[in-house]
Amino acid sequence: MASTWRIGELCRRTGLTVRTLHHWDHVGLLRPPARTSSGHRLYDERDVDRLYRIVALRELGLPLETIGTLLDGGGSGGPELAELLGEHLAHVERQLAALGGLRDRLAALVPAVRAAGGAPSVDLLALIEEVSRVDDTVRNYFSEEQLAALAQRRERLGEDAIRGVEAEWPELIARVRAEMDAGTDPADPRVRVLAARWMELLEAFHGGDPGLRDSLYRMQAENSAEIAQQYGGPSPELIDYVKRATAAG
Repeated sequence: MASTWRIGELCRRTGLTVRTLHHWDHVGLLRPPARTSSGHRLYDERDVDRLYRIVALRELGLPLETIGTLLDGGGSGGPELAELLGEHLAHVERQLAALGGLRDRLAALVPAVRAAGGAPSVDLLALIEEVSRVDDTVRNYFSEEQLAALAQRRERLGEDAIRGVEAEWPELIARVRAEMDAGTDPADPRVRVLAARWMELLEAFHGGDPGLRDSLYRMQAENSAEIAQQYGGPSPELIDYVKRATAAG
């Protein structure tokens, strides 16, 4: 008997949000034909196969409209799965290599600069090169249009507001982590207040744009270990805790 998944279960298994799947259904990108007796979407194995292709092609930088055309074009069902898996693997390896190279460069440069009180220009040029590679990694998640929109939003908010948000994040993450480590129920009012502020700060980034939000969540989910290690970002467990607190509200 073929397997089927309700939308909530599929989201838990994939890390995608219900809102994302609703959006992809609305734009005709992923429309499960089956429904439960109560009207809930029901996904089968063919839907999961198509879902992977959508996620992989999005990570490779294609916009949703192009993905839909590619998957539906000529009745072929889109690219061969083995080929797409290979491209996806190569893409992830490039991301890991870029982040690993930057980490190694910083790990070597930090103690040298502390000891010498400065860095030779040749070392800084090499660091700029590594940062540029990571910027290319970021561009794998955000389109040129999205990056332009982010730049415009940053300009509208102003540097003082941006610095204020950047300064607040570490404190907020620490407060939420303390509640989680203490075993506080995510439905507790204290945690819900923190989760609400968390979502407000994310809103300041993506401005309610579902594409920007999805790109941000994908980048964080797929690079969570590196982000947590290098920038003090939240762990997947902490993000799940915030999601449960938000849902409880």
